[in-house]
Amino acid sequence: MPNFNHNFDIQSVEVTVGRDTIKLETGLIAKQADGAVVASMGDTRILATAVSTKEQKPGISDFTPLTVNYKERTYAAGKIPGGFFKREGKPSKKETLSSRIIDRTMRPIFPEGFACETNVTAMVVSADPNNDAEILAVLASSASVVISSIPFNEPVAAVRIGRINGEYIVNPTKEEQALPECDMDLTIAGSAQGILMVEGGAKEVEEESIIKAMEVAKPEIDKMCAAQLRLRELAGKPKFEYVVEKLPQEVVDLANGSFREEAKKILHAFSDKQTRDLQVAQLKKTFTDQLTEQYGDNAAIYAGIALENIMYEESRNLVLHEGVRVDGRKPTEIRPLSSLVGYLPRAHGSAVFTRGQTQSLAVATLGTKDDQQMVEGLEDTSYERFMLHYNFPGFATGECKPDRSPGRREIGHGELARRALLPLIPSEEEFPYTIRVVSDITESNGSSSMASVCGGSLALFDAGVPMKSPCSGIAMGAISGEGKFVVLSDIMGLEDHLGDMDFKLTGSRKGITAFQMDVKLKTGMPLDVLRQAIKQATEGRMFIMDHMEKTIAQPRKDVSPYAPVIYKMQISVDKIGAVIGPGGKNIKRITETTGTKIDIEENGVVTIAAANAEKLTQAKAEIEMLTAEPEVNKIYKGKVVSIQPFGAFVEILPGKDGLLHISEIAKHRINKVEDVLKLGEIVEVKCVEIDNNGKVRLSRKALLK
Repeated sequence: MPNFNHNFDIQSVEVTVGRDTIKLETGLIAKQADGAVVASMGDTRILATAVSTKEQKPGISDFTPLTVNYKERTYAAGKIPGGFFKREGKPSKKETLSSRIIDRTMRPIFPEGFACETNVTAMVVSADPNNDAEILAVLASSASVVISSIPFNEPVAAVRIGRINGEYIVNPTKEEQALPECDMDLTIAGSAQGILMVEGGAKEVEEESIIKAMEVAKPEIDKMCAAQLRLRELAGKPKFEYVVEKLPQEVVDLANGSFREEAKKILHAFSDKQTRDLQVAQLKKTFTDQLTEQYGDNAAIYAGIALENIMYEESRNLVLHEGVRVDGRKPTEIRPLSSLVGYLPRAHGSAVFTRGQTQSLAVATLGTKDDQQMVEGLEDTSYERFMLHYNFPGFATGECKPDRSPGRREIGHGELARRALLPLIPSEEEFPYTIRVVSDITESNGSSSMASVCGGSLALFDAGVPMKSPCSGIAMGAISGEGKFVVLSDIMGLEDHLGDMDFKLTGSRKGITAFQMDVKLKTGMPLDVLRQAIKQATEGRMFIMDHMEKTIAQPRKDVSPYAPVIYKMQISVDKIGAVIGPGGKNIKRITETTGTKIDIEENGVVTIAAANAEKLTQAKAEIEMLTAEPEVNKIYKGKVVSIQPFGAFVEILPGKDGLLHISEIAKHRINKVEDVLKLGEIVEVKCVEIDNNGKVRLSRKALLK
């Protein structure tokens, strides 16, 4: 029972979501945070807190200074961290991806112009393997801001949707997600007004199933949003006020005069990003010069914001009124495509995929089981056999910036591309290699993650990975206004920035493998618009896939000569000890003499990895010798290991010897074994009998003429 010496004002609400009951509680933990909520589902507990500076950052900005951190405490699962320091270190990939999901869900809901530094932290403090901490963290994070004094337009929430044998399941358990029949895993987030964010993967599912999953998710999201409003009624704080700095009216008027016309001319005349950016920079300088006398150091800032607003408005008007995009394309048109494979002669597989001004140098590398990525989770440790790493250097956009370790964006884009290709990767039984794909973005003007999917698929084909199908990806956008929506195929960087949606779809000809959507509209995106976007995306993907198949239609028959040669063989479980030898003596000798890597599983599956076929054959022969059983009528070359008055014992196989009776040594009668044989001598013998006890009887005489 609680033993409180404090007067805690604990308030809570409950809501049923799918098959689970979720509880939101505030007033006990972290009371000095502006907002703090503990969300519970089963034995999973998330502590989410929200704090803000309550002071607007100086200047004009359309960027919300929001920082979201999702953290998994190992004590939540009753574990002590590994490593020397025995404490949590840098964020894991899972923590980074979950932080991004919370951020992408909440960011569109903050009021326009809100520029107070805001931190939201979601900590997993108790982990139940059956209940999804990430989904609960989205809810808890939103609730912590909803009850705080931080301005926030409305609650948001998320659910996970799985599909097993055609049935859609809200928040499936880990066991259900792992079932082979589960062909969909989507995280869907939104507000009472609409769907804002979707992230997930699937096993080549039909397009309409994504819309159906959203329809299943929406009522559950609504219930969680309503629960947060109930909690706010019980424990909410008044929202603090803030002042949004705006452009001086004189600057707006000047921009809307001659500079708007100049901006429109640039948009119509220059479809190339670099040329257009250069022209805009020159226009900005002219504008800044006119403002400097009156506004001093703020002149360049005001000029940049005013011109950006004009470019935003005019680019959207171009699409809405004329059906033409900034680069001259129609809404459904794909940028020019180029691709080649085998670009890097020593790599196991490589491809260069270019779409417009976005380019990926994708490289596939094949490795052994030792190369698998160990992933330490809260509940268990797993291994990734297929990895995809995405890199975005500054030179890809012509920028001079320091080269740092991968950030959240790079990790997120890499995971999206990995998820896209994963369902098409052959099983370990079919293809016993560990596979790593690296996508180095060498040029970028939008949709670089989708270029990574296309380039990665080509590189895997070039490496001889027997994929089930090629995989293509496309990024879609949408622009709304005057009561209509225009869906854009294959968006470039400017369209990503000025549009109302960023929607990425990947898959094979059969169906969808990965899906990611972020909507900037606070009302969400209407489902009929999403249907059109999915249909348009599928048409675009097929066009891209046609191009890819002209470059390489099938995976290469053989892997690269520079890739390791891997062979799997089955031995009897009771022979594992014989292969390993006392203290690992045998396996160490084989690996050292042949230069191979050998992995033996508990079920007797032996995997041999060698630099070439000759070394592999040598190692395989050694293992076969160690595991072989004597066969009657088979001739062996054996070593005399013991001499007795009645005969000699000859080792015909490693660890297996037989009796060569004195009467079977020669055709003539001999009195002493030593007259014919010496200890350590190699002698050719024939196996003539194996009795019921496994004892082997040999004959030398049977081989003599």
